[in-house]
Formats: sequence, C-alpha cells, structure tokens
Amino acid sequence: MAALSGVRWLTRALLAAPNPGAWRSLSTSVVAQAASQSQAEDMRVEGAFPVTMLPGDGVGPELMHAVKEVFKAASVPVEFQEHHLSEVQNMASEEKLEQVLSSMKENKVAIIGKIHTPMEYKGELASYDMRLRRKLDLFANVVHVKSLPGYMTRHNNLDLVIIREQTEGEYSSLEHESARGVIECLKIVTRTKSQRIAKFAFDYATKKGRSKVTAVHKANIMKLGDGLFLQCCEEVAELYPKIKFETMIIDNCCMQLVQNPYQFDVLVMPNLYGNIIDNLAAGLVGGAGVVPGESYSAEYAVFEMGARHPFAQAVGRNIANPTAMLLSASNMLRHLNLEYHSNMIADAVKKVIKLGKFPFAIPSFLLHPLALLPI
Repeated sequence: MAALSGVRWLTRALLAAPNPGAWRSLSTSVVAQAASQSQAEDMRVEGAFPVTMLPGDGVGPELMHAVKEVFKAASVPVEFQEHHLSEVQNMASEEKLEQVLSSMKENKVAIIGKIHTPMEYKGELASYDMRLRRKLDLFANVVHVKSLPGYMTRHNNLDLVIIREQTEGEYSSLEHESARGVIECLKIVTRTKSQRIAKFAFDYATKKGRSKVTAVHKANIMKLGDGLFLQCCEEVAELYPKIKFETMIIDNCCMQLVQNPYQFDVLVMPNLYGNIIDNLAAGLVGGAGVVPGESYSAEYAVFEMGARHPFAQAVGRNIANPTAMLLSASNMLRHLNLEYHSNMIADAVKKVIKLGKFPFAIPSFLLHPLALLPI
C-alpha cells in the first residue's frame, strides 16, 4: 500500500535528519517482542509509558499502524499493548472485554479506534463499546473542533470544544416492548452525573482559558429530564462567575453552528446531542478524519477520533484520512507529559496539510518524507 511505503519514507527521513543523536537522546531504544498470550501485538520500549491500543473496526487497524510507524520513526517512548475487540469480526466475548478492561485499568491511558455496533438485536442491548465506557466510567467526551490551515471549508479559524456526557441519557440501553408493537426507550438523567459533567465543562474552560460555556438542551419539550440537566448546569455556573454562561435548545444550536459557529466556545450537553453535534461540527472543519477526541473518567484517559466512524468501505483502499488519529495520539503524548514528541507530531501534521500538496482523503500525506523534520 502507498501509505505503508510512505511510512517507510518517513522513517528514513527521521534517520537521515541532521544530528541524529539528538533524536535518539530523547528516548530509549525500541525493542520488538513477540505477541502476548492474549495475542496482543506489543511494541516494547525500555522505560516507556505503557498504553493500551484497541484498533477497532473498519480502517481503525490501518490508522493505528500509521500511528505506530510514526511513533517508531520519531522514537516516542511509548509501549503499545494491543488488544482486539470487535462485534463484527467475531472477536468479542466477555473474556476479551475483561482483558481489555484489565489492560486499560493497569495502564490508565488508551488509544482506540471505532468499535462498530451492529444494528441487529441479538439479546444484548448494550454494545461492547458502551459497556467498555461504562465500566471505566468514561463520563466526559471532549472534542476540540479547530480549523486546519490548508483545508478549504466554508468557515475558517474555528476553535470550539464540545463536551458530552456519555454514560447515561438516551444511551442507557433500557428498552422494552410494553405492548405488542409499542417500544419504550428510557432516557436516564441524574442530578449526580449532570452536575459532574457541568463541573467538568467549567473546569475545562477555566484551565484552558476559555471565556464561555453553552449548555445545549431540549428542556422546552423534555421538561423533567433535560430540565434537570439544565438546572444542574445553571447551579454549577454560579460557582464560576468569570465564565459567561448561556443556554441553547439543541435544534437551534444545530442551525447556529452552521450559520455562525464563531459564537461558540465550550458547549456542554447530554449524550445523544453530543454525538450529533460532534459530527456536525467535524463537518465544518473537514470531516470525521480531521477531528481528534478524548474521553475521561476520574482515573482513565482514552484517546480516539472525535467523530466515530469505522469507514469500512475504505478498508485497504488507502483513502482514509489519518489526521484525527494522529492528532489524538499527539494529545495522548501531551497527557503523558511528553510535550516534545507531542508538539513534533502535531506540528508535522499541520505543516504538511498547510503545504496543500496532497488530496484531502489520502492518508499518505502525513507520511511525507519531510513531515517530521525540524522546520
């Protein structure tokens, strides 16, 4: 594949960079080892940070391969412990789920692709992806939507953050047939989790120097459920007088994002709304392939694509964009306090995109031989 040959080009470029000793002094040597008993493919690095890798479905394995090759070429001190969990590839079971959970609990940090959820009902309402997030209590999903110079889009210089509660709401997996032909699907909203995500949003805004938080809701229709969420956001907002607080109904928010996205800074919302807005906002800056995302609990951090799509029709065709996954990997390195490597990879991505020499959907643009060389 062209992408794989491009990775080899990048590796050669790094080895040929001026003062190669400077690259090697930043990290320890890479040592290849065999797969573990769980059939995980590990990249062992002495003294490195252990990170759980879950490639997922569709183009996920290809994108993760690009991440591994770029990390190897840049001598990033990270040890990937790879596991596979898939409902569509017959690689999902309670045993595999527990193996993944054990690895993520031990390492505290993970990078994952999209675990595709089949629409067919086979006796279990909660998908493995949802169960994974619940068991780790990954309550906060953060998607930073930012324009990348070099991509031609309707709106330029966008910079907004979407924060989504992702452990309850419409994704509670509580459905039943109350009468023949009548399905009840329960939406769960709790004060505890609504206050928690609201506080997370305001803490995030404070830490990142953001000036406004907008709570997105549908309390005019769901007066009790979304009404509780909105009330919690209003209560938390009073504790942060320096942060401007606004509210907006979800349907109006969709229109405003398309017409004037510059009015937004940080948006906080329940589960389903966040899923929809993540995808809408990704479309404003270039699509699902360019927006990174991450999910947090009190203990764990998981890095992923901001708009989750398996893109199965692109498997093996070398057309899936690796930007989102590589930027997510860069964010992961920053979380691990590997600022140098994080900045090197993120700057390389942005530099090559800005050059505009490669089509939007070609992943090998990131594997340009000069991509990681000092500017």
